[in-house]
Amino acid sequence: MRVLALALLAAYCLAPFLWQVVTSLKPAAELVSLPPLLPSRPSAEHYVAIFAGHPLARIVANSAIVAACTTALALALGALAAYALSMLRVRGRAAVLGVVLAISMFPPIATVSPLFLLLSALGLRDTLAALVLTYCTFSLPLAVWLLASFFDALPRELYVAARVDGCSALGALWRVVLPLAAPGMLAAALLVFIFAWNEFLFALAFTATEASRTLPVGIALFPGLHEVPYGEIAAASVVATLPVVALAFAFQRRIVEGLTAGAVKG
Repeated sequence: MRVLALALLAAYCLAPFLWQVVTSLKPAAELVSLPPLLPSRPSAEHYVAIFAGHPLARIVANSAIVAACTTALALALGALAAYALSMLRVRGRAAVLGVVLAISMFPPIATVSPLFLLLSALGLRDTLAALVLTYCTFSLPLAVWLLASFFDALPRELYVAARVDGCSALGALWRVVLPLAAPGMLAAALLVFIFAWNEFLFALAFTATEASRTLPVGIALFPGLHEVPYGEIAAASVVATLPVVALAFAFQRRIVEGLTAGAVKG
């Protein structure tokens, strides 16, 4: 019974992605007709079209650069902040975490206009740097909360022993804490990466050309003169989803360790 329930849940979660895969493989003549449910002759024409007729390679590269830079910056700042809150016992820990949580509660739609004006004044509109800075602002609270929870689960005696042995505070972080916190770092990295990879609202508002446009916006702006290009949109959606799926499968064990290890105080 449990296996059946898990199978039904997995089918429910995978159904949208599998439908996109099926749609992307259908010939153009079968896209708006049912039956057949499955393509009578699987075709890669839509995948060829999105790379030949659209600057998808450049857009994929933009998304990869933005997501990677956002992840690196959020983890670097988040690890330092979480380390200070967990190991250094700074004053006002609860207040700091409250402020961090409050930042994450701001609805993105309420911040688009002031951020747009700020980035325009700084000359960063329609640049990848604008997206990286914006995404880091909104993903940093997640990184801080997740890493602080994980650092709290590590024995503080390890930090004390490292300081006694002559390590500086940053040396103890680099040589002792971070190696033990690798699963938590990996889990935080993947969650931040997924957020930056999939974000649409800020990317739509702050970019205007293919030079800085990311995948969600690029897919949404696929042109259709007389009809919606369902096949090309489905193919691009599959291309956009596969990197995240591959990362999740490659690091699933470490991700689960990172998400669960901080749940119980060691």
